[in-house]
Amino acid sequence: MGIFGRKTNSDKSITPEQDKNDTNFGLKKKGLKDLIAPAGIDATFTNHLEIFSSKTRYARSMIVSAIPRMCTFPEFLRSMYTFGDANISVFITPKGESTSQNELNRTINELESERIVALKRGDINRERLLEQKRLEAEELRDQIAAGFNKLYESSMICTLFSYNLEELDKYTELLSSEMSKTLIDVKPAWAVQEEAFKSNLPFCENKINKKHVFDRNSMSTVFPFFTSEIGHERGIPIGFNVQTGLPVLFDNFSPTLTNYNMVIFGKSGAGKGVTIKTLTARSSVLMGIESLALDAEGEYGVVAESLGGVNVTISPNSNTIINLFDIEPETVKDEITGRERAVLNVENKVEDVTQALLTMARGSTRSAEVNELTKQIIAESVAEEYASLGINNDVNSLYISSNDSSEIKKDYFGRIKKRMPTIGSWYNRIINKARSNENEDYRFHYSYLMKVMKQYIREYDGQMAYFDGQSTFDLLEDVPFINLDISQLEERFARPLAQQILLSWIWEKYVKKNSEDKSKATKKRVLIDEAWMLLPYPEAVDFLNTMARRARKRNVSLAVMSQKFQDFYEKPEVQAVLTSSDTKLFLAQDKSEIQYIKEIFKLSEGEANFLITCNRGEGLLKVGNDSAVIAIRPTRKEFEFVETNLNNIVRR
Repeated sequence: MGIFGRKTNSDKSITPEQDKNDTNFGLKKKGLKDLIAPAGIDATFTNHLEIFSSKTRYARSMIVSAIPRMCTFPEFLRSMYTFGDANISVFITPKGESTSQNELNRTINELESERIVALKRGDINRERLLEQKRLEAEELRDQIAAGFNKLYESSMICTLFSYNLEELDKYTELLSSEMSKTLIDVKPAWAVQEEAFKSNLPFCENKINKKHVFDRNSMSTVFPFFTSEIGHERGIPIGFNVQTGLPVLFDNFSPTLTNYNMVIFGKSGAGKGVTIKTLTARSSVLMGIESLALDAEGEYGVVAESLGGVNVTISPNSNTIINLFDIEPETVKDEITGRERAVLNVENKVEDVTQALLTMARGSTRSAEVNELTKQIIAESVAEEYASLGINNDVNSLYISSNDSSEIKKDYFGRIKKRMPTIGSWYNRIINKARSNENEDYRFHYSYLMKVMKQYIREYDGQMAYFDGQSTFDLLEDVPFINLDISQLEERFARPLAQQILLSWIWEKYVKKNSEDKSKATKKRVLIDEAWMLLPYPEAVDFLNTMARRARKRNVSLAVMSQKFQDFYEKPEVQAVLTSSDTKLFLAQDKSEIQYIKEIFKLSEGEANFLITCNRGEGLLKVGNDSAVIAIRPTRKEFEFVETNLNNIVRR
């Protein structure tokens, strides 16, 4: 200003009062609202809003119009909270005790009147339903009167956003469909989109008068904020809860579990090997659990050495033989007396051996030449092998009564076990039966078996004859860790075949011998690494399913590890392994796999995104209906035998 207070063109001075409002030579300050507010909003439409900015955005507000009679925490509004690009507001208003009791008394009277009318009309079903509702209302009224409960009114509003109107319509239908799964009905706020949109802004002002009544317990199901604590009162520290920092105690044999099996899925390098080795080592030391690993990659030998266990290598160059035909008595409870007794189930063993021989006959090409006639020939010959040695359902038929036993191992009772049939003896029986066969329908199948099975016979120097002969190794009792290493076998077919044969052998020698009486039975765990190798072979999958269902009866935990969940997803016949596993651990997943895991196990968007981005050794642990994000952190001493990264091993 000049000395006379007049402003000239050449004088740009400003007054102190102007300085409070203007900066940068007259430019007005921008507030927070100016920075975030859109250019404009068109609220003339009855079913959506148009928000104008650099790109037009569409919004549709929806109201929860109907809710179920019962709610589950925290699932009530979970589908809405995790839906995607949406804002959700929940308005909660407590109701006074006197008002609540008056309304409940009125409701009770109305229900009683309707019940009497239904009774007079002879509508028994409706009369019973109204009676139940009246009793529930009376119970709620009494709880409020005693101060143990309270009523609330709640409005729930959701606003969906999209840059495309057609896409917004699709999201609307999808949200309605998802919410209907939990019996919640959501509808667009027809003709009141502006009021609903304002209600969903952070001004805490409800302009929509669509309210639902909740009691205190059901009101808690609306809140999505909770911390999941998982684990058991006793057990081994498997890791730390990432959200709380507290250690997670895990007992694989807890009575709270419906079964003892567990599955672990994770991409290569996610930490599956480190996790299961840590779990096994701590279980052995702290809880005395015995473990047996079917080692497909040669990773568990160092664990066996560290725990004072046994390491057995099966390869074309080893002298170890595992006989597929080995059969053992099992201990079962008598249904009448409740006492345990030993039985011999030859029929089940014939079926197990037949399934394994079928896999051998199909070979790596899974030949279609093998059909029911082939299976019948195999099964008949297997049964004849046991019958030729006098082995039947009588346990005593397993033993001979010879006194000259200097070269034959006796059991605790001084009995001498008979030499078992072998693949070689079975093959010779097939040859003899083929020569005497006069049935044209069987001729081709006999010829096929003689050709393809020759490679498994030691007498003919078969290249895969390492399962032909009497077993040179017997599973030991009270051994903390037994490792069966098959990593030196050919990967495409020989290794999956060895997995199936060894599973059958483990069932006979390791699982069935465990008592059905939990007070007497030893806690055992069977580890199956890289289980995806078994999935292309139907007989192997069938046996794996059977083992998963029957393991709990023998106080045995089946632990299945795999990096290819998609293979499990695409084979419905292997679903029993998943449904029979109460404990599931998901480590870091590949993007191509996460959609299948999300669908099968009903993971939320947040859980699925976490599994894509989590670090090595972190994962989502689900035990029954509980879940938590955990981090597995072995000690420095444990890393000496659980580490699988070769570079780290060499560096150490």
